[in-house]
Amino acid sequence: MTSDADSSGVAERRPTWGARFKQVGPGIMAAATGVGAGDLVATLVAGSRYGYALFWAVILGTVFKLALGEAVGRWHLASNRTMLAGWRTLGRWAVTYFGIYAVVWGFVYGATAMSASALPLNALFPVLPVSGWAVICGLAGLVLVWFGRYAVLEKLMTVLVGVMFVTVVGTAILVGPNLVELGAGLVPRLPEGSVAYALGLMGGVGGTITMAAYGYWTFAKGWRAPGWIPFMRTDNAVGYLTTGIFVVAMLVVGAEILLGHDLTEGDKGLLTLGDRLAADYGQWARIPFLVGFFAVAFSSIIGVWNGVSLLFADWWRTWRLPKDAPPETSDDYDHKAGMHSTPYRVYLLWVTFPPMLLLLLGKPFQLTIVYGVLGAFFMPFLAGTLLVLLNSKTLMPAAHRSRWLSNALLGLCLLLFVGVAVNEIIQLFE
Repeated sequence: MTSDADSSGVAERRPTWGARFKQVGPGIMAAATGVGAGDLVATLVAGSRYGYALFWAVILGTVFKLALGEAVGRWHLASNRTMLAGWRTLGRWAVTYFGIYAVVWGFVYGATAMSASALPLNALFPVLPVSGWAVICGLAGLVLVWFGRYAVLEKLMTVLVGVMFVTVVGTAILVGPNLVELGAGLVPRLPEGSVAYALGLMGGVGGTITMAAYGYWTFAKGWRAPGWIPFMRTDNAVGYLTTGIFVVAMLVVGAEILLGHDLTEGDKGLLTLGDRLAADYGQWARIPFLVGFFAVAFSSIIGVWNGVSLLFADWWRTWRLPKDAPPETSDDYDHKAGMHSTPYRVYLLWVTFPPMLLLLLGKPFQLTIVYGVLGAFFMPFLAGTLLVLLNSKTLMPAAHRSRWLSNALLGLCLLLFVGVAVNEIIQLFE
């Protein structure tokens, strides 16, 4: 890990591509955490219903997340402030909104993530019910994040991403994509009834509350000055392009194997795909896919348990500052202290144990609805506040303020995520 003291030296020379790729890590953490089993199920269902027609939406979703990830990273490195310090400059309302959201979202997401990780384990090793494997996955995540240093967690996530990439892309190659129809899917079109799916694909390729944690992971890596921005951009691109490729691979699998089949939306749709692979290619084809499914889901547990706990710890520290306290800088943020702080560990316990009560209820349909609605309400907040912060003449150095491209993409993100939120609310009352 490069120390903070090296940051000024980075700014004095043009980094080579080899040097940039050696630093890749936080982007993998953010992108892999954001793409969970729910995103892959949504992509699978879209492929099964509309074939390759919504391929363009997956591409746009990847571009939007690249823009958001770059914006979060640039804010941390150029403004010399954390995300919570930035929200504090907007007023007490922004900090309050995030705190309430993080508490409610963590309770609901904990049960969802543990259940998703348990499904493939139950299919591979049916010695325990799904709820039993879910508890084990939650406890494993707790232990790894409680005692693990950032460098260890980054290496573990990189391994899981490798497994995800190989198994999902390998499955797509096995079933054989129709390249002509895939190319035709680049032309934007909306088949009847596909609007909600297109919005979901554009808004769901690795997009969660953990996008806001990206800057904290860059600080953990030792990046704390504008000179690290080129490294950050490479890191962010590698992370989201990798996850974008295996989401495209899942669209291919859904289009080729399940086109025309009526799937029930939910995590078990992935197990249905495993059964189809076994029927078409033999039992051996089912096992790698289930292993990849587990890697997708468990990487989200590791990333959320660490990333959102860091956000919550910084929220608690920020919330307690006096109203007349001077604006904070990244020098006031100690990553190691954050990972050993009481608020960090309290949130870890919060996302692990209370959600286990929901597991006893079998993850009811109402839980899925609440999770979908909650997920739609953070991304507009993130995109909108970044638009304000990155164009601030008092907070951002002129050289690193957003230009027309970043502003255009963040503006489109804001409109998209508002559309997703409205769609979720409409579905809630239908």
